[in-house]
Amino acid sequence: MPNPSNRPNILFFFPDQLRFDWIGSNPDIAVRTPNLDRLEKNGATFSKTVCPAPVCAPSRACVAAGTEYDNCPVKGNSDDYPTDRATVYSMLRDSGYHTLGCGKFDLNKGTCTSNLPAWGLDGKRHLNEWGFSDGINNEGKIDGANSGREKPQGPYLQYLEERGLRQIHLNDFANRKGQRSTFATPLPDDAYCDNWIGQNGRDLIQSVPEGKPWFIQVNFNGPHLPLDITESMAKLYEGVDFPQPNRNDQLTPDELLEARRNYSAMVENIDHQVGLYLDLLEERGELDNTLIVFSSDHGEMLGDHNSWGKGKPLHPSASVPLVISGPGVQQGITHDLPTTNLDLTATFLDYADLDIPDDMDSRSLRNLLEGNTSTHRDIVLSGLGNWRMAYDGRYKYIEGFGDTSMLFDLDTDPLENNNIIDDPGVSAHIERLKAELI
Repeated sequence: MPNPSNRPNILFFFPDQLRFDWIGSNPDIAVRTPNLDRLEKNGATFSKTVCPAPVCAPSRACVAAGTEYDNCPVKGNSDDYPTDRATVYSMLRDSGYHTLGCGKFDLNKGTCTSNLPAWGLDGKRHLNEWGFSDGINNEGKIDGANSGREKPQGPYLQYLEERGLRQIHLNDFANRKGQRSTFATPLPDDAYCDNWIGQNGRDLIQSVPEGKPWFIQVNFNGPHLPLDITESMAKLYEGVDFPQPNRNDQLTPDELLEARRNYSAMVENIDHQVGLYLDLLEERGELDNTLIVFSSDHGEMLGDHNSWGKGKPLHPSASVPLVISGPGVQQGITHDLPTTNLDLTATFLDYADLDIPDDMDSRSLRNLLEGNTSTHRDIVLSGLGNWRMAYDGRYKYIEGFGDTSMLFDLDTDPLENNNIIDDPGVSAHIERLKAELI
């Protein structure tokens, strides 16, 4: 039921590994996302958004803490978020929000990859320490398959076990050999992990105590690889063409096309789940008082530059979609300013009428969203391991990645094929961007 507070509910979709350009509003890609299109029409789209660190655990930890990668306690997928450190979730909960979450959080990724108990069969291990009132933290695709060979270690494999599907799922994953494995999973649609996650989140919303504002983060496992899709999803893009990757000689054109079709099917399936949430909010009378955010922890190379996955400072890996709609947000606006989804942390606190801690690097987008300003950041940052990147919306400077520093002009070279670091006349851009990394 609607809460009597003026503070909005917050619905945060945070899928795993969805690149910035693989959404329906991009006319160059045939993927269909009608529900995300609806959010864009009713809200604001940020077309030049990076993540603070293009790999799962650090990126999600940066958002939880509101800090840039250099100030984040999680530096890689072998680290756990300190359970004694505050999160945006604990701040919201302490202020009266009913904080919920479902899907793959990866805030204890180090434990998830160490064969130690990580999630609990009910998915509630560490949720209280992270600041959640309730939720279900489930295994990622690979972590679940690796940890659940002998018996389930987390809630999704436990769910499959109870339905007699765990071994079928494990056999399917064992047969997948990289990006060439585009065959459909034998799992039924309702047992497919993203659909299960989506239902869990909607059930959690229905459990909110009457009169309390709520926050929920929905962490879909997709469209992270492997390219597993159901039989019905496999039909979505039969015969649909997609552009070939930029600079890829690893697979045949047909293999690359099939990989992109499967990736698109995972994206459209997530979009369908988004639509089910919008339907639920309408039924509950909460759509007009809910801030809705759609982004991703990082992108996916998807074959570009002979690469798959993430971890690189290049745009397909480090750039993500960002769409925000809700009360007071200007509608149908596209912002071309450089943005980082790190700024969601402060934005959530701002909409909850909370002070933003001085030690946070995150900056609220609220004034920009509501049309009270046309400025935000001039330069945004990303980093991982030894490399750092600074991006001003046109020029991208990278150091520590490869044998030489890099400078790309995304206006003239959107595919990042030409390093202009040694070109005449670019020294001022290098100095300006490099200064942000010091």
